[in-house]
Amino acid sequence: MVKQLSWKVGGQQGEGIESTGEIFSIALNRLGYYLYGYRHFSSRIKGGHTNNKIRVSTTQTRSVSDDLDILVAFDQETIDVNYKELHEKGIIIADSKFDPKKSEDTNALMFSVPFTQLATDLGTSLMKNMVAVGATCAVLNLDIQVFEEVVQEIFGRKGQAVVDKNMEAIKAGYDFTKEQLNTDTGLMELDQADGKKRMFMIGNDAIALGALAAGSRFMAAYPITPASEIMEYLIKKLPELGGTVIQTEDEIAAATMAIGANYAGVRAFTASAGPGLSLKMESIGLSGMTETPLVVIDTQRGGPSTGLPTKQEQSDLMAMIYGTHGEIPKIVMAPSTVQEAFYDTAEAFNLAEEYQCPVILLSDLQLSLGKQTVEPLEFDKVEIRRGKLQSDLPEIENKEYFKRYELTNDGISPRVIPGMKHGIHHVTGVEHDESGKPSESAANRNSQMDKRFRKIENIKFDMPVYKNAPHEEADLLLVGFNSTRGAIEEAMERIEADGIKVNHAHIRLIHPFPTDDLLPLVQSAKKVVVVENNATGQLANIIKMNVGFANKIVKYNKYDGNPFLPHEIHTKCKELF
Repeated sequence: MVKQLSWKVGGQQGEGIESTGEIFSIALNRLGYYLYGYRHFSSRIKGGHTNNKIRVSTTQTRSVSDDLDILVAFDQETIDVNYKELHEKGIIIADSKFDPKKSEDTNALMFSVPFTQLATDLGTSLMKNMVAVGATCAVLNLDIQVFEEVVQEIFGRKGQAVVDKNMEAIKAGYDFTKEQLNTDTGLMELDQADGKKRMFMIGNDAIALGALAAGSRFMAAYPITPASEIMEYLIKKLPELGGTVIQTEDEIAAATMAIGANYAGVRAFTASAGPGLSLKMESIGLSGMTETPLVVIDTQRGGPSTGLPTKQEQSDLMAMIYGTHGEIPKIVMAPSTVQEAFYDTAEAFNLAEEYQCPVILLSDLQLSLGKQTVEPLEFDKVEIRRGKLQSDLPEIENKEYFKRYELTNDGISPRVIPGMKHGIHHVTGVEHDESGKPSESAANRNSQMDKRFRKIENIKFDMPVYKNAPHEEADLLLVGFNSTRGAIEEAMERIEADGIKVNHAHIRLIHPFPTDDLLPLVQSAKKVVVVENNATGQLANIIKMNVGFANKIVKYNKYDGNPFLPHEIHTKCKELF
C-alpha cells in the first residue's frame, strides 16, 4: 500500500488525453483523495505531444511530483519523452497499436494493451481513453464502479447507451490488463482515502468564483492562454446573476470597457496574460490618474512576445509594478494556492474601490491551469466594501463642481457615480485639480501626485506574507511567490531532514512591498534563497530594493517553461552548505 501515487497519460493533442486525466482524477477525488494535476500541452489546437501528470495522495499536496509511478502512453513519443521520470518500479501501460518499445535504461514494467482495438470492437476508437482508464484500474486494483458516476455526468446528456458503452470500454481495459497481471491484487495499491467531499478545480475557476462572490457583474476580455478559462466560466455563470461578459476586439478595449463600467458603479474587471497586459498598460495608467477602481488578472506565461504561451513562467513581476509610463499608485497581489486565488480575487475588488486605484492580481500558468483539491470555500467570509462611494451628497454652494479629487489626509477622495445629484465633475486623463478640471500648475501637480500616493501608504491586507517559520534563527530562508509554494514546502521538509534549519516565506502582497513583514525573517537567516520562474531574479531584486541584505540573497531561477520540482530546490539548497 502507498500513501501517494504519480500517474501520467500522454499522446497527441486531440486524442482525448485531457479527458482521460479528467475522468481518472475526478473519480479519485470523489473517493476523498487529494490531487494535484499539471498539464503539458503545445500551443496549437491539434497535434503535438501533450501529457497530464496527476498526483494522488492521502494528504494535501500542491506540487508536481519528482518521479512517476505509472505512465499511460497513446504513442511512442510519450514513452520516449517521459520514461526518465519513472522510478525503478515504475509501470508503462501502452497502446498495442504502435508496437510500444521501452528504452534499455529503464527497469519499468511495460504492459501492451490494445486500447484502440478494444475500443473499436465496442463501436468507436474514440473510447480508447476509457480503455486506458480501465487498464489503470487493474494495475491499482481499483473498483471500476467508482467511475460510473463520473461517466454518467460527462456522457449522460448523450444518452444511456453512450454511458453504457463507455463503462464497457473501462471494463474491457480492466479485464484485459488483469489477465496480463495474473494477480488478484494489482501491482500497487493506494491507502484508503478519508472519503470526504472536496472541490477539484483549477486556479482560473477559483478566480472566476472569487469575482462572482465579490459582486462583479461585468467582465471584458480577449481570449488568451492561460487566462481564457476565467472568461469561459463567467460566460456561462454571469448571465444567471444579471451580469454579462463581452469578448472585445482587443485587450485595449477590454481594459477601457472595464474602466468605464467601474466608473458607472459596476464592479468590473478584465483578465489576460503578459502580451495582453502590455497592451493594457496605458489604460491601467488611465485608471490610476482618474482614480477609477480597476481589477486586472494577469496569468503569467513564458515570454517575451508570443514566447512560450502554454508554459510556466513568472516574468511579469517588474512590468506589473513599474510598467505604466509615469507613476501611479497600484496594488499587486500574488495568491499561491487555489484557495487564496478565490479569496484574494474577492479582496481585490474591495481594495480597488477602497483605494480607488488599479489592483493587479498575479497568477501564473501552473496556478491558473493546474488542477488541485480544494477544501470547501467559505463564501460567508467574503465581504463587500465599497470605500468612499457616496450614496447621496449635500447641495454645493455657488453651483461649484463636486471635488471628486479632494485633497484628504489619507489621500482617498469621495467618489460618486454618474448622474448623482450635486456630483458633477470633470474626468480627464491629464493632470487636474480637485474638481477634475485640467491644471498644469506646479503646486497642483505636487498636491495631486502626493495625494494619490498617500492612498497606498497603509494598505490593509490580511497576511501579506505567508510564513512557515519554526526557527527564531534559521540557516536558510526560502522565499517565493505564486505556484512555487508547493515545491518549496516539500523541499523544506527534506532540507530539515538533512539537519538544516529552514524557514519559508511566500509573498502574497507584491506591491506595496511588505518590508516590515519580511525583514525579521531575512535578518535572522544566514542565507536567503529566492525561488522563481524567470531568468533575472525579479522577486530577488525587489527584495534587495525593499529589504536589503543583498549579500545573503541567492537567486534560484528556472525559465525553461517547466515548473519547479521539489528535488531541484532541495539539491540547490544542499549545495549551499
